[in-house]
Amino acid sequence: SCSSSASVLWLQLTSLHLFEANHAPANFGLPSFRRTRQNPTPVGNSKTIGSTEIQAAIARLAAAISTRHASTPTLLLLGVANGGIELACRLARQLAMANARQVIHAGTLDISFHRDDIGEHPIPHEIAPTQIPIDVQDATIILVDDVLFSGRTAKAALDELFDHGRPAKVELAVLVDRGGRKLPFAANYAGLILATEEDEKVRVQLDPTNFKRDLIRLDRPIVR
Repeated sequence: SCSSSASVLWLQLTSLHLFEANHAPANFGLPSFRRTRQNPTPVGNSKTIGSTEIQAAIARLAAAISTRHASTPTLLLLGVANGGIELACRLARQLAMANARQVIHAGTLDISFHRDDIGEHPIPHEIAPTQIPIDVQDATIILVDDVLFSGRTAKAALDELFDHGRPAKVELAVLVDRGGRKLPFAANYAGLILATEEDEKVRVQLDPTNFKRDLIRLDRPIVR
């Protein structure tokens, strides 16, 4: 359930360590009078998006889903572990408040065994297991994730989902669409659309206990 998993399952914001410049002292020693050439200073750029903009983006997502599915009697939101779990919980709450006649379910999808890079990146121990509260057969399902990038996670989520049945319809909702697709996937709903470089990192923290601590951070690699 959202309440039991949200307290321990969210992405932790990874600190960005900037290298301090090491300025070599000028060499004024005789007899050469030549100065020692300094190495370029490593530079890293970062940008943050704060809680106010994140809350507005989540509200836009919920409003768009509610409008499109106003006559859908039951919706199943599945958060892709781990980044999509808290977002799925928040969307489920907002959708339930927007339409009291609609039944909203929220669950999780563990895509670990469907990743195409599983040989390079071992499965983390803290990944939440798949929990689907209703039968997916002929259901209307919205996959929820924090960031859409290459499309590989979306494909893995579909593979995991169809192991459990054949839904009537599947859509994708993401908080951040950062572009850079490698597979032919597009989000049906995107709260924020960001233009990013291939080597940038987009880190999302949604705090289930204090929304004011929500943060999105875009980190550029250090240039030497």
